[in-house]
Amino acid sequence: MTSLAGRTVTALRSEHDDLAALVPALSAKQLTGPSGAAEWTIADVLSHVGSGAEITLAGFRAAVGAAEAPGPDFNQSVWDRWNAASPQEQATGSVASDEALVAALEAVPEQDHDTLRVRTFLPDPVSLATFTALRLSEVAQHTWDVRAGLDSAATVAAGSAAVLAEHLAGDLGFMLGFIGKPKEAPEPAVVEVGGTPYRIVVDESVRLTTEELPVTATFTGSLEAALRLIYGRLTPRHTPEGVTVSGNVTLDDLRAVFPGF
Repeated sequence: MTSLAGRTVTALRSEHDDLAALVPALSAKQLTGPSGAAEWTIADVLSHVGSGAEITLAGFRAAVGAAEAPGPDFNQSVWDRWNAASPQEQATGSVASDEALVAALEAVPEQDHDTLRVRTFLPDPVSLATFTALRLSEVAQHTWDVRAGLDSAATVAAGSAAVLAEHLAGDLGFMLGFIGKPKEAPEPAVVEVGGTPYRIVVDESVRLTTEELPVTATFTGSLEAALRLIYGRLTPRHTPEGVTVSGNVTLDDLRAVFPGF
Protein backbone atom coordinates (compact mmCIF):
# COMPACT_ATOMS: atom_id res chain seq x y z
CA MET A 1 0.00 0.00 0.00
CA THR A 2 1.49 3.32 -1.08
CA SER A 3 -1.36 5.82 -0.62
CA LEU A 4 -1.52 7.78 2.62
CA ALA A 5 -4.65 5.86 3.54
CA GLY A 6 -2.83 2.62 2.77
CA ARG A 7 0.16 3.56 4.89
CA THR A 8 -2.19 4.48 7.72
CA VAL A 9 -3.94 1.11 7.51
CA THR A 10 -0.53 -0.58 7.54
CA ALA A 11 0.29 1.30 10.76
CA LEU A 12 -3.05 0.23 12.23
CA ARG A 13 -2.26 -3.39 11.40
CA SER A 14 1.12 -3.11 13.08
CA GLU A 15 -0.41 -1.56 16.20
CA HIS A 16 -3.03 -4.30 16.29
CA ASP A 17 -0.54 -7.12 15.89
CA ASP A 18 1.65 -5.71 18.67
CA LEU A 19 -1.30 -5.42 21.03
CA ALA A 20 -2.64 -8.86 20.06
CA ALA A 21 0.74 -10.38 20.95
CA LEU A 22 0.88 -8.55 24.29
CA VAL A 23 -2.65 -8.88 25.68
CA PRO A 24 -2.87 -12.69 26.13
CA ALA A 25 0.20 -12.61 28.38
CA LEU A 26 -1.23 -10.00 30.77
CA SER A 27 -2.10 -11.23 34.24
CA ALA A 28 -5.26 -10.30 36.13
CA LYS A 29 -3.13 -8.06 38.34
CA GLN A 30 -1.64 -6.27 35.34
CA LEU A 31 -5.06 -5.79 33.71
CA THR A 32 -6.39 -4.07 36.82
CA GLY A 33 -3.17 -2.15 37.42
CA PRO A 34 -2.36 1.37 36.23
CA SER A 35 -1.81 2.27 32.59
CA GLY A 36 -0.11 5.28 31.06
CA ALA A 37 -3.49 7.05 31.15
CA ALA A 38 -3.77 8.79 34.51
CA GLU A 39 -7.16 7.50 35.64
CA TRP A 40 -7.48 4.25 33.68
CA THR A 41 -6.37 0.71 34.34
CA ILE A 42 -4.92 -1.33 31.47
CA ALA A 43 -8.29 -3.08 31.14
CA ASP A 44 -10.02 0.31 30.93
CA VAL A 45 -7.72 1.28 28.06
CA LEU A 46 -8.36 -1.99 26.26
CA SER A 47 -12.11 -1.57 26.74
CA HIS A 48 -11.85 1.88 25.14
CA VAL A 49 -9.87 0.45 22.23
CA GLY A 50 -12.38 -2.36 21.73
CA SER A 51 -15.55 -0.30 22.03
CA GLY A 52 -14.03 2.35 19.77
CA ALA A 53 -13.25 -0.27 17.14
CA GLU A 54 -16.83 -1.57 17.27
CA ILE A 55 -18.30 1.93 16.87
CA THR A 56 -15.82 2.85 14.13
CA LEU A 57 -16.53 -0.37 12.22
CA ALA A 58 -20.29 0.23 12.35
CA GLY A 59 -19.84 3.68 10.83
CA PHE A 60 -17.46 2.37 8.23
CA ARG A 61 -19.78 -0.48 7.17
CA ALA A 62 -22.59 2.04 6.74
CA ALA A 63 -20.32 4.23 4.60
CA VAL A 64 -19.50 1.40 2.19
CA GLY A 65 -23.13 0.22 1.99
CA ALA A 66 -22.61 -2.97 3.97
CA ALA A 67 -25.03 -2.01 6.76
CA GLU A 68 -27.49 0.65 7.81
CA ALA A 69 -26.20 3.67 9.73
CA PRO A 70 -26.17 3.10 13.50
CA GLY A 71 -29.04 4.67 15.44
CA PRO A 72 -28.67 7.59 17.87
CA ASP A 73 -28.37 5.29 20.90
CA PHE A 74 -25.86 2.91 19.35
CA ASN A 75 -22.68 4.38 20.82
CA GLN A 76 -24.04 4.48 24.36
CA SER A 77 -25.28 0.89 24.11
CA VAL A 78 -21.80 -0.22 23.04
CA TRP A 79 -20.11 1.66 25.88
CA ASP A 80 -22.58 0.26 28.41
CA ARG A 81 -21.92 -3.31 27.28
CA TRP A 82 -18.14 -2.90 27.36
CA ASN A 83 -18.23 -1.14 30.73
CA ALA A 84 -20.20 -4.04 32.19
CA ALA A 85 -17.64 -6.63 31.02
CA SER A 86 -14.96 -8.07 33.28
CA PRO A 87 -11.34 -6.94 32.83
CA GLN A 88 -10.47 -10.23 31.14
CA GLU A 89 -13.47 -9.94 28.82
CA GLN A 90 -12.49 -6.37 27.98
CA ALA A 91 -8.95 -7.46 27.15
CA THR A 92 -9.93 -10.44 25.02
CA GLY A 93 -12.77 -8.58 23.34
CA SER A 94 -10.58 -5.61 22.45
CA VAL A 95 -8.30 -7.76 20.32
CA ALA A 96 -11.20 -9.39 18.46
CA SER A 97 -13.02 -6.08 17.92
CA ASP A 98 -9.93 -4.29 16.65
CA GLU A 99 -9.06 -7.18 14.32
CA ALA A 100 -12.50 -6.93 12.70
CA LEU A 101 -12.02 -3.21 12.04
CA VAL A 102 -8.48 -3.49 10.69
CA ALA A 103 -9.45 -6.39 8.42
CA ALA A 104 -12.36 -4.37 7.01
CA LEU A 105 -10.07 -1.41 6.28
CA GLU A 106 -7.50 -3.66 4.65
CA ALA A 107 -10.19 -5.01 2.34
CA VAL A 108 -10.78 -1.62 0.67
CA PRO A 109 -9.21 -1.76 -2.82
CA GLU A 110 -6.37 0.72 -3.20
CA GLN A 111 -8.04 2.30 -6.23
CA ASP A 112 -10.83 3.42 -3.87
CA HIS A 113 -8.54 4.99 -1.27
CA ASP A 114 -8.75 8.49 -2.72
CA THR A 115 -12.48 8.48 -3.53
CA LEU A 116 -14.16 6.80 -0.55
CA ARG A 117 -15.78 9.19 1.93
CA VAL A 118 -16.82 8.21 5.45
CA ARG A 119 -19.16 10.05 7.82
CA THR A 120 -17.81 10.70 11.33
CA PHE A 121 -18.57 13.15 14.16
CA LEU A 122 -17.35 15.94 11.85
CA PRO A 123 -19.89 17.99 9.84
CA ASP A 124 -18.88 16.56 6.46
CA PRO A 125 -17.74 13.09 5.37
CA VAL A 126 -13.97 12.65 5.40
CA SER A 127 -11.52 10.84 3.18
CA LEU A 128 -10.42 7.30 3.99
CA ALA A 129 -7.00 8.71 4.89
CA THR A 130 -8.49 11.04 7.50
CA PHE A 131 -10.90 8.37 8.76
CA THR A 132 -8.08 5.90 9.35
CA ALA A 133 -5.89 8.65 10.82
CA LEU A 134 -8.55 9.41 13.43
CA ARG A 135 -8.42 5.77 14.48
CA LEU A 136 -4.61 5.63 14.46
CA SER A 137 -4.47 8.79 16.55
CA GLU A 138 -6.35 6.94 19.28
CA VAL A 139 -4.87 3.48 18.91
CA ALA A 140 -1.21 4.52 18.83
CA GLN A 141 -1.56 6.51 22.04
CA HIS A 142 -3.66 3.90 23.82
CA THR A 143 -1.31 1.09 22.83
CA TRP A 144 1.37 3.23 24.45
CA ASP A 145 -0.88 3.61 27.51
CA VAL A 146 -0.96 -0.17 27.87
CA ARG A 147 2.77 -0.55 27.39
CA ALA A 148 3.58 2.37 29.69
CA GLY A 149 1.67 0.65 32.47
CA LEU A 150 4.17 -2.16 32.20
CA ASP A 151 7.31 -0.23 31.25
CA SER A 152 7.92 3.47 31.95
CA ALA A 153 10.35 3.57 28.98
CA ALA A 154 7.66 2.54 26.47
CA THR A 155 7.53 4.43 23.19
CA VAL A 156 5.04 4.93 20.36
CA ALA A 157 5.95 2.83 17.34
CA ALA A 158 8.17 4.83 14.98
CA GLY A 159 6.06 3.92 11.96
CA SER A 160 2.87 5.16 13.61
CA ALA A 161 4.59 8.36 14.73
CA ALA A 162 5.78 9.10 11.19
CA VAL A 163 2.32 8.61 9.68
CA LEU A 164 0.59 10.56 12.45
CA ALA A 165 2.95 13.50 12.04
CA GLU A 166 2.12 13.60 8.34
CA HIS A 167 -1.59 13.67 9.14
CA LEU A 168 -1.29 16.25 11.94
CA ALA A 169 0.58 18.55 9.56
CA GLY A 170 -2.27 18.08 7.09
CA ASP A 171 -5.97 17.20 7.29
CA LEU A 172 -5.82 16.08 10.93
CA GLY A 173 -4.41 19.41 12.04
CA PHE A 174 -7.80 20.50 13.39
CA MET A 175 -7.24 18.13 16.32
CA LEU A 176 -4.52 20.40 17.68
CA GLY A 177 -7.20 23.04 18.09
CA PHE A 178 -8.90 20.73 20.58
CA ILE A 179 -5.87 19.46 22.49
CA GLY A 180 -3.56 22.48 22.43
CA LYS A 181 -3.71 25.32 24.98
CA PRO A 182 -1.65 28.11 23.34
CA LYS A 183 -2.39 30.61 26.11
CA GLU A 184 -0.30 28.47 28.46
CA ALA A 185 2.88 29.39 26.55
CA PRO A 186 4.80 32.40 27.91
CA GLU A 187 5.15 33.78 24.39
CA PRO A 188 4.68 32.68 20.76
CA ALA A 189 7.13 30.04 19.59
CA VAL A 190 8.17 28.05 16.54
CA VAL A 191 9.73 24.84 17.84
CA GLU A 192 11.66 22.76 15.35
CA VAL A 193 11.66 19.02 15.97
CA GLY A 194 15.33 18.29 15.43
CA GLY A 195 16.18 15.90 12.62
CA THR A 196 12.72 16.18 11.04
CA PRO A 197 10.98 18.66 8.71
CA TYR A 198 8.37 19.44 11.38
CA ARG A 199 7.83 22.54 13.49
CA ILE A 200 5.39 23.01 16.35
CA VAL A 201 3.90 26.49 16.09
CA VAL A 202 2.36 28.12 19.16
CA ASP A 203 0.75 31.54 18.69
CA GLU A 204 -2.98 32.32 18.70
CA SER A 205 -3.46 28.63 18.01
CA VAL A 206 -1.33 25.49 17.87
CA ARG A 207 -0.30 23.62 14.74
CA LEU A 208 2.26 21.20 13.35
CA THR A 209 3.76 22.24 10.03
CA THR A 210 6.57 21.59 7.56
CA GLU A 211 6.70 25.27 6.60
CA GLU A 212 10.21 26.69 6.87
CA LEU A 213 9.34 29.31 9.46
CA PRO A 214 11.94 31.20 11.55
CA VAL A 215 12.73 28.96 14.51
CA THR A 216 12.65 30.23 18.10
CA ALA A 217 13.26 26.93 19.93
CA THR A 218 14.44 23.37 19.28
CA PHE A 219 13.02 20.09 20.52
CA THR A 220 15.88 17.60 20.72
CA GLY A 221 14.56 14.06 20.69
CA SER A 222 12.81 11.52 18.52
CA LEU A 223 9.71 12.22 16.47
CA GLU A 224 7.76 9.74 18.59
CA ALA A 225 8.70 11.70 21.72
CA ALA A 226 7.50 14.91 20.06
CA LEU A 227 4.23 13.20 19.18
CA ARG A 228 3.82 12.02 22.76
CA LEU A 229 4.43 15.61 23.87
CA ILE A 230 1.59 16.76 21.62
CA TYR A 231 -0.71 14.06 23.02
CA GLY A 232 0.18 14.90 26.62
CA ARG A 233 2.17 11.73 27.19
CA LEU A 234 5.69 13.10 27.61
CA THR A 235 5.51 13.42 31.37
CA PRO A 236 8.75 13.62 33.36
CA ARG A 237 8.44 9.94 34.26
CA HIS A 238 8.07 8.98 30.60
CA THR A 239 10.62 11.32 29.05
CA PRO A 240 13.67 9.56 27.58
CA GLU A 241 17.10 10.73 28.63
CA GLY A 242 18.43 13.38 26.25
CA VAL A 243 15.06 14.88 25.34
CA THR A 244 15.36 18.65 25.79
CA VAL A 245 13.91 21.93 24.58
CA SER A 246 16.13 24.98 24.14
CA GLY A 247 15.15 28.47 23.07
CA ASN A 248 12.37 30.85 24.06
CA VAL A 249 10.17 28.11 25.60
CA THR A 250 10.95 25.16 27.87
CA LEU A 251 9.82 21.56 27.85
CA ASP A 252 7.60 22.31 30.85
CA ASP A 253 6.06 25.23 28.92
CA LEU A 254 5.17 22.86 26.10
CA ARG A 255 3.81 20.27 28.53
CA ALA A 256 1.43 22.98 29.74
CA VAL A 257 0.40 23.76 26.15
CA PHE A 258 -0.29 20.04 25.59
CA PRO A 259 -1.85 18.77 28.84
CA GLY A 260 -3.29 15.63 27.29
CA PHE A 261 -6.78 14.18 27.30
